[in-house]
Amino acid sequence: MTAKTNTAIAPNTIALDYPIQRGEQTIETITLRKPNAGELRGIKLVDLLQMDVGAVATLLPRITEPTLTAADVNKLDPADLVAIGTATAGFFLPKAQQEFLAV
Repeated sequence: MTAKTNTAIAPNTIALDYPIQRGEQTIETITLRKPNAGELRGIKLVDLLQMDVGAVATLLPRITEPTLTAADVNKLDPADLVAIGTATAGFFLPKAQQEFLAV
């Protein structure tokens, strides 16, 4: 739960420390969806696991709700980018490792 709201945040949802302003819209949370193989096309998995900014910036418009544009990704605060990159890297762990880390 955050201080701003009394609702729990859904899994794979990142509450931005520094919301993004897009015209009249303020983006305060971003929900990530696990990418499929087609959405990873043109991106090296090792770059995503190393949280390479270019690789993460390429992937985010493909797996975020609301859909982030390249301009939105470029506006992200570094702390928010790291939080999103960490959550994204978690998608590439096998189930056994995810369960082990959840303990």
